[in-house]
Amino acid sequence: MITGVIAPVEGTAFDLRKPVELGKHLQDFHIPGFDHNFCLKGSKEKHFCARVRHAGSGRILDVYTTQPGVQFYTANFLDGTLRGKNGAVYPKHSGFCLETQNWPDAVNQPQFPPVLLRPGEEYNHTTCFKFSVA
Repeated sequence: MITGVIAPVEGTAFDLRKPVELGKHLQDFHIPGFDHNFCLKGSKEKHFCARVRHAGSGRILDVYTTQPGVQFYTANFLDGTLRGKNGAVYPKHSGFCLETQNWPDAVNQPQFPPVLLRPGEEYNHTTCFKFSVA
């Protein structure tokens, strides 16, 4: 439900400002997964948004964006029936998305970053995904 309230994350399941092991985090907070927008500090310059690290391989994904938000989705509706390459099975939470965006319902929330594009205006945002290995 969209309320227009920008809630603090401290002490909640949404506090992902420090690294967490995602599966354990979902269990600890008894939540079915994420499909939520996280509000970022607005900037016209590209800024750091998120980091994901796979402990087993050392792979790291860093996300930088000019967008004011990022939607974090944890594949909550995969159920193992979807098959991938070589018959790979995709159960619940076997993937995730980080989708940079404006805030949901911004058109109806005057306190949110502006979202309307007027005739003659230009829409220009940048998102960079940086992959590395540690």
